[in-house]
Amino acid sequence: MSLGLVFLSELFGTAMLTLLGCGVVANVALKGTKGNNGGFLMVTWGWGIAVFSGVYVAAHSGAHLNPAVTLGLLVHRNAEYAPGVPVDAASTFTYFGGELTGAFLGAVVTWLAHKQHFDVEPEPASKLAVFSTGPAIRSTPWNLITEIIGTFVLVFVILTFGGTPSGLGPLAVALLVVGIGVSLGGPTGYAINPARDLGPRIAHAILPIKGKGSSDWGYSWIPVVGPLIGGTLAGLAGLLPIVFSAAT
Repeated sequence: MSLGLVFLSELFGTAMLTLLGCGVVANVALKGTKGNNGGFLMVTWGWGIAVFSGVYVAAHSGAHLNPAVTLGLLVHRNAEYAPGVPVDAASTFTYFGGELTGAFLGAVVTWLAHKQHFDVEPEPASKLAVFSTGPAIRSTPWNLITEIIGTFVLVFVILTFGGTPSGLGPLAVALLVVGIGVSLGGPTGYAINPARDLGPRIAHAILPIKGKGSSDWGYSWIPVVGPLIGGTLAGLAGLLPIVFSAAT
């Protein structure tokens, strides 16, 4: 498989992920929408369906949709990221590029779909929440730990699935994301994906959103670094059975 196809697969898959995921937050958070005040459970299920859709769209590239997943597979010493895609520097950065670009574009389309509601929403924080995560209680070490734990669960369980998504695989990943959201998502909004948070945050900073306020760049590194650490730890933890089998 060519790296160009990998890039486009990850771009379209991650764009679908963020369009539907950021879209459900917009439906809940913005003034006057049909889903306004739908609650956190609606958000978690919306993100689960967003993942389900994105995984199918990006099935050709293995549907990483998330640099933390790509990094987890890298340290897990997989031979391929997807059938015909070797694990090397070029393919790794192709995944990263497709994921970040797709996340940005999906957020832009979310804004277009909800433009009038962004215009009438009085709270800058509600507008930012559509694009990126933020903590319920701001505490750098604890917010970081929460994101590490949530992403570890995501990547570690995905590693147990194995292979390119097919059949019921996307549904399993979607339900996993819902489970992480309802169990671990309360403290930070569970970014668990650097591209999902950074791409839309850049879109928030660039787009001409009326009364948008700050993009909260002081917090922005936590939903990037935390998931990357969590994905790395999950990839390493996934090696333990292999190590123990070799030792015995």
